[in-house]
Amino acid sequence: MSIEIRRADNIGFCMGVRRAVDTILKVAQQHVAVETMGALVHNQQVLGKLENSGVRIVNDASEIQGNVVVISAHGVGPKITQKLESRGVNVIDTTCPFVKRAQMAARRLFKAGFYTIVYGDGQHPEVKGILGWADGNGMATLEAGQLKNKVDLPRKLGLLSQTTQIPSAFATFTKEVLDIALVKDVEIHIIDTLCHDIRRRQADTLEMAKTSDTVFVIGGRNSANTKHLFELCATVVETYQIETASEIKLEWIKGKKRVGVTAGASTDDETIDEVMARLNCLASN
Repeated sequence: MSIEIRRADNIGFCMGVRRAVDTILKVAQQHVAVETMGALVHNQQVLGKLENSGVRIVNDASEIQGNVVVISAHGVGPKITQKLESRGVNVIDTTCPFVKRAQMAARRLFKAGFYTIVYGDGQHPEVKGILGWADGNGMATLEAGQLKNKVDLPRKLGLLSQTTQIPSAFATFTKEVLDIALVKDVEIHIIDTLCHDIRRRQADTLEMAKTSDTVFVIGGRNSANTKHLFELCATVVETYQIETASEIKLEWIKGKKRVGVTAGASTDDETIDEVMARLNCLASN
């Protein structure tokens, strides 16, 4: 029985990641030592290639050894950039434009006196950076119920989302916040900061999953957007998240007719091609 191996539309590097990777590779060619504030992207294969090009990751300004630092696609708060520049460090910003849009939204809310609530993972660098633009006047959560315990809930609330979250999940979160907050005489400002590319990728992947017998999601296990692709697919079909082709087992596709393949926004073309080649090889045996 033949197995059809299908790739999802909108697969691999998104615009923001491709821009960040291309930028840092050019910078690495021009400078002996290049460092990034945090991982440029959440993908070990891509980071390994960057390391081979002389790129070093630092997690704090105190670890910087050279004079050229690249801000990752996830972005940082303004105080970090100011601290680096005050030390005479050449700062190259590769923050994703969609993340930058969320940062500017947080800044506008802060200046207008709003307390910013970010729907997202509070430990993710993107979310930390967004809250930095709100000057710390806010919080990140994935559970609206946490607001019930906040006795000093401000009267002016701004709602944003981590750019890679699932739109329907943000909509549900927003409704829950409204149910909690509207009994407290508040003013609420909701801003859609979801990434358009991620939104399309999720929709295309879900459609493919609905007509597949199993789906492989390629990407780093600490990648937020890859995690959400996996979660979406897993609601409708057997789904596996992998980082490399070597993880694929024959029994995962045995007896299947249609196998779908998608990838996170920080997964490079070479890794995707290797997965497709292994699946096609296994399917032909």
